[in-house]
Amino acid sequence: MKAIVTGASSGIGRQISIYLSELGYDLVLVARDIRNLREIQREIKTKAEIVAMDLTDRSNSWKLHEMYKNEPIEVLVNNAGFGIHGPVTETNLEKDLELIDLNITALHMLTKLFLADMKKRNFGYILNVSSIAGFLSGPLMAEYYASKNFVLSYTRAIHTELKKEGSDVHISVLCPGPTKTNFNKVANVNFNTKPYKAKYVAEYGINKMFDEKLVIIPGIKMKLVHIASKLFPNSLTRNVAYMIQKDKLK
Repeated sequence: MKAIVTGASSGIGRQISIYLSELGYDLVLVARDIRNLREIQREIKTKAEIVAMDLTDRSNSWKLHEMYKNEPIEVLVNNAGFGIHGPVTETNLEKDLELIDLNITALHMLTKLFLADMKKRNFGYILNVSSIAGFLSGPLMAEYYASKNFVLSYTRAIHTELKKEGSDVHISVLCPGPTKTNFNKVANVNFNTKPYKAKYVAEYGINKMFDEKLVIIPGIKMKLVHIASKLFPNSLTRNVAYMIQKDKLK
């Protein structure tokens, strides 16, 4: 059994990698930080290959698929991603484009490429990591929220296609709330609620993926946020999101 995990060097991706190893999977660990990749490679008990590459460069998504398209990849976890905090006119455009390239383009490419391989074998699991933000619009983190909207919508659409085809390939989307990872440092924010542990989110997500659940939301509080996002008008949830993000500014 073999799995590919992107964004594997820290946070949720690191914990997903450790848990998949505990379940007996050999791993392909993908991230930019080769030092952290080597650390987790030493920690994992099963065979782990490390691939240090920057997935904001779309040529690397092609390259990653070429490297493993002939191997029986049973699980693909698209976890790589980051956020940017601030008003749209004040955030750096180049960083915005890197966010789109990583959170959307790389995820789209890897899903599409490895899904085709899995469909030929009629077996496999894909877990795309979105966020509770994927159900909302996010002033002061507009690009991040929009990117996670894409991940959620894209995964749901593929899930329906697979069901209509009677495929034994399964796709899920993980939508965590605030989680104790390196995310807040990169996005330059402070969480104003107690974050979930990455280990809990990772194990919950993988277990529900194998249960073939489409939308996976760890934690009661985040399930309530999801319900509220459906009950209240978008104008209200946007204003609430604005106040939350404004409070996070360092």
